[in-house]
Amino acid sequence: MNPPPVAQRLAVLAVSVILAACATPRPAPPPAGSAPAARPAPAATNYFSVHHEAQRQEVVLFALGLLDVGYRFGGRNPEAGMDCSGMVSYIVEQVSGQRLPHNAAQIAASTRPINVGELHPGDLVFFNTLNRRHSHMGVYIGDGRFIHAPSSRGSIRIDRLDNPYFAQRIDGARSLLSN
Repeated sequence: MNPPPVAQRLAVLAVSVILAACATPRPAPPPAGSAPAARPAPAATNYFSVHHEAQRQEVVLFALGLLDVGYRFGGRNPEAGMDCSGMVSYIVEQVSGQRLPHNAAQIAASTRPINVGELHPGDLVFFNTLNRRHSHMGVYIGDGRFIHAPSSRGSIRIDRLDNPYFAQRIDGARSLLSN
């Protein structure tokens, strides 16, 4: 499957709006003499996050630029070849300056879970390909497609989530945005 034309990729990037993170104001202290406050809820997990929503689109564009790079187990750069988690960690580092682990299961554990039906371009998809959760991953690029570094056919390519092989093995989706 061919990637979308350059003009379409650039249009998608241009439409993205950079959203600034919002700080939540601290709650006011209870008035003196009031009943003791209820115990606060546990803090939400601190998930890895890119800095701006627009960086998810940059992740897609960067991933498309890696099409046909050779597969190499343990590889994390285009010159040496890449495996699936090496590809994702390399892309995220190039786009955001932040480092993710070089392990699909660890990346899944450090990013915010979402439903597969909530996927947006730049989110991550995970698969059970070795009889264990999150043993393979890729970057969702939209329209039911994702880009990944499979060991078969030897290079980074685009596949569809509804491909019979992957549809039976999808086991999660994650966002690169913390909320």
